Amino acid sequence: MRPGPAAAGAASAVYGLPPAVLAEVPSGALQLSPTIPGSVALEDLGPGSLDALVLLAPPGTIERRAALALGLRALAPGGALTALAPKDRGGTRLSRELAGFGCAVEEAAKRHHRICRTRRPAAPTGLEEAIAAGAPRMVPEIGLWSQPGVFSWNRIDPGTALLLAHLPPPAGRGGDLGCGIGVIARAVLASPRVTALTLVDIDRRAVEAARRNLTDPRAQVVWADARAEGALPERLDFVVSNPPFHHEGAEDQALGQALIRRAAAALRPGGSFWLTANTHLPYEAVLAEAFRQVTPVAAANGYKLYEARR
Repeated sequence: MRPGPAAAGAASAVYGLPPAVLAEVPSGALQLSPTIPGSVALEDLGPGSLDALVLLAPPGTIERRAALALGLRALAPGGALTALAPKDRGGTRLSRELAGFGCAVEEAAKRHHRICRTRRPAAPTGLEEAIAAGAPRMVPEIGLWSQPGVFSWNRIDPGTALLLAHLPPPAGRGGDLGCGIGVIARAVLASPRVTALTLVDIDRRAVEAARRNLTDPRAQVVWADARAEGALPERLDFVVSNPPFHHEGAEDQALGQALIRRAAAALRPGGSFWLTANTHLPYEAVLAEAFRQVTPVAAANGYKLYEARR
C-alpha cells in the first residue's frame, strides 16, 4: 500500500538513487521513486510541500516530463530542484524541458550525466498537461489499465505473447514474478483449476494497474522486490515470469538470474517454472543449476521460452 500524503512532511525529497558524486541528497530526504518499495508517491505530495528536491530523471520522455512537472508542483515557489540523468538517457533534454516549464536553468556535465539546477518559478507553465500525459489510463489497444514508465505500458511485448501462446492451463497455487500490469496473470487466472496467484512487481505503478486489471479474488498483487526472500509464498505449484533485464536504463542480466533462483526457492518439488526471455540472455546455466529438468519450449521474434521443473 502506498503511504498517504500525511507521510510527506519532509522539507526535502529525492526521486530515485542519484549518484552521490553528482548530487547531494539531504539526510532524511523523503524517497519518492515508484520502483523503490515503500516510497511515497510523488503525485500524492501537496502543492508547495517541499523546499528541495533531487530527481534522477527517468529515461522515457512522457514519464520524465511528468516526473519533472510533479516535482515542480510539489515544490514551494523558489524551492530548489536538482534534476539529472545520463546524457544518453534523457539528460540532453532536461534543460530544454525545464525551460519549457518556465524555469531558469543552470546546467553542468559530469561523468556522462547532465545536471540541471533550478528553482521553482512563481507561476510555472504546462505542468498539468505533462502530469496528465503521464497519468494512469485505460489503454484501448490492450483493454487494460497502464501508465507511461511501466514496462511495455501500451502493448503486449513479444516475450509475453510467446509465453501466452504456449502456456498450458495451470493448476494449484502459483506466482507471477515481475507481473507488470497483469497480462500474464489474466491468462493464468482463466484456468479454473488455479486456486491462488501471488503477483509481485517492484514498480508501484504496475502494481496499481494490475490491481485494477485483476478483480479475481484468487489474485493478490504485492509491491515488492521479487528477488527478496519471502517475495512469494513457499511450495507453489507453478511460477510464471517475463523477468526484467534493465536497471535504470542499463542491461543487468543479474536481475533475471535472481528471479530464476527465487522461483526455484518458492516451488514445491515437481513444481513448474515458465520463463520467457530475450534470446541473447544467458539464463541456461542458472536454470540448470536451480532446476532438475529444463525444457526449451519455443522461440520466436527474438525471444525464447523454457519450462523448468523443480
